[in-house]
Amino acid sequence: MVNVPEIFGSMVFNDDVMKARLPKDTYKSLKRTIQQGSPLELDVANIVANAMKDWALEKGATHFTHWFQPLTGVTAEKHDSFISPNGSGVIMEFSGKELVKGEVDGSSFPSGGIRATFEARGYTAWDPTSYAFIKDGSLYIPTAFCSYTGESLDKKTPLLRSMEALNKQALRVLRLFGNTTAKRVITTVGPEQEYFLIDKKLWEQRKDLMFCGRTLFGAMPPKGQEMDDHYYGSIKPRIAEFMADLDNELWKLGILSKTKHNEVAPAQHEMAPIFTTTNLSADQNQLTMQLMKQVALKHGLYCLLAEKPFAGVNGSGKHNNWSMSTDDGFNLLEPGETPRENAQFLLLLTAVIQAVDKHQDLLRDSVASAGNDHRLGANEAPPAIISMFIGEELQAVLDSIENGTPYSQKSKEKMKIGVTVLPAIPKDTTDRNRTSPFAFTGNKFEFRSLGSSLSISGPNVVLNTIVAETLDEFATKLESAKDLNTELQALIKKTVKEHKKIIFNGNGYDDEWVKEAKKRGLMNLKTLPDAMEHYLDRQNIEMFSKYGVYTETEMKSHHEVKLDKYCKVLNIEVNTMIDMIYKDILPASYAYMNDVAESVTRVAAVVPGAKCTAQTTTLSQITALADWLDDEAQKLIKMHSNVNAVDDVVKQARDYADKILPQMEKTRAIADRIEPILGEKYKPFPSYTDLLFRV
Repeated sequence: MVNVPEIFGSMVFNDDVMKARLPKDTYKSLKRTIQQGSPLELDVANIVANAMKDWALEKGATHFTHWFQPLTGVTAEKHDSFISPNGSGVIMEFSGKELVKGEVDGSSFPSGGIRATFEARGYTAWDPTSYAFIKDGSLYIPTAFCSYTGESLDKKTPLLRSMEALNKQALRVLRLFGNTTAKRVITTVGPEQEYFLIDKKLWEQRKDLMFCGRTLFGAMPPKGQEMDDHYYGSIKPRIAEFMADLDNELWKLGILSKTKHNEVAPAQHEMAPIFTTTNLSADQNQLTMQLMKQVALKHGLYCLLAEKPFAGVNGSGKHNNWSMSTDDGFNLLEPGETPRENAQFLLLLTAVIQAVDKHQDLLRDSVASAGNDHRLGANEAPPAIISMFIGEELQAVLDSIENGTPYSQKSKEKMKIGVTVLPAIPKDTTDRNRTSPFAFTGNKFEFRSLGSSLSISGPNVVLNTIVAETLDEFATKLESAKDLNTELQALIKKTVKEHKKIIFNGNGYDDEWVKEAKKRGLMNLKTLPDAMEHYLDRQNIEMFSKYGVYTETEMKSHHEVKLDKYCKVLNIEVNTMIDMIYKDILPASYAYMNDVAESVTRVAAVVPGAKCTAQTTTLSQITALADWLDDEAQKLIKMHSNVNAVDDVVKQARDYADKILPQMEKTRAIADRIEPILGEKYKPFPSYTDLLFRV
């Protein structure tokens, strides 16, 4: 039996470990750095580094690494041993300088032109707000990554900046409501992680899964997910063993893995953690994805984190449950039990409503990827149109405020937003709307549009910053108010009226919603190139620059990196598709055609005049399909060559979306018609039946 309390956090240099191993003055100094962002003195860093090294050695570590999150969307690490020469032997050393700062090749990571090849130097800087941990015999030190000239080259740095921006503006709002005790406002996130598990031996036989992470071909099996029998169903023993092993590894690293279950699609599963601060949650989610892959291999499985690995069944998302809390533990998105708390809640609620409406483009862009474009708008994911769900109860509250009409709960009364007169709002104010991209779920917002492989840093940078901007606007108005209650009432009413178009409590899958959203003036940005058209709009650059989250140079860099990655992903997919057609699918088709033709010939020789209708029909069908597949593949090759000749990454991405993807889908459709005709022994690679049901 695993003793969970005993192993939990056992491989983490957490607060308890620091308190036990550091001198009191050093511990207090480090805590000031963590909580207030004050500089860490070198002598303090040396003491911390020595304690961290001794602890790591006791845990069996021999190396350390600055662990960072470049713009690739995954993590990076370079390992150095603790050894230093000592005469004819070695000693184990680790200095404060090595802890606080490292150097890596900055030009070898995506930079969008910020760094040239001959300007290679990049720096990693320790992030003391995220605990160091031990994995695979190395001490991992979470770090930020920046260029020699100071621009961020990673996802962590902007996230930390955005958290500070929101903290500053949210505190201003709290002070208006008489809260003088809260010292910080932090955002918290609990990212639910969906994934598929398939047999590793089958994965090795699929070039598309190996190179692209998703299947480029595959006819639907006789049974899919239509029976809903996999969702929350009994977990297969092999999968249960994987999940138990994964939980143990996550718990050792202090990751609050709470929930595990089968998801809707065959072979699909989900893991959900308990909320923690956004920065730590982002680090832990990256670790979770890594560990899912590592642990799966130990069980002869392969973990697929692609957003839509199998056409025709649900894809995988990552639901980003976001909230705001004070450092003394009060959730600011709790409706509250007193009038003062309720007024504060409604101001914050309307701040989020305004932020989401004003910056639909940035929220959509933050979740855009080649993989997620296949998932959004499908039958299990929210549409590409950004909208908010707040439920009937809160809708009634906002309607009452806007219209000055009675609000009906237990008794009818008008919703006056003074800090002294306000009806109680039920704690559980909403049901869950699985079709909404951005839903209020009791005391948090669930941003459901994230794809399963995505780093949660980008979407939370946007969320934090756009809410900070609105809170800044609100605080500025209210701080100069002659009568706070009157101004508060007017501000909330005005905000609801101007931004209520973003609220939609209905079925996001309904075709009528697309028409309705267009009437409301909401954006329908279906692809990454669509979303990226707005990323560098002047209002976005000015907002991120104002709050110190991104510089204009960094935004231009991210724009280019994201478009370039989109093109590279689709380039690999096209190359893989062509390879599979000409090396696997067509040769298998020709072999089957040859055997069927020989069968017809043999029968005719034995039974003169025999028609062999079934065989000749099959032969005719597969011959026509093979020729058709060859024709469409040649069109794809020519089209791909033309698109790759385009120098402008914006135009190239647009061509991939508008020209290449439709041709890929057309080509695939033909190949998927061939697959059911082929005899079992002629199948060139494992089918959907094999992949989804033989685990």
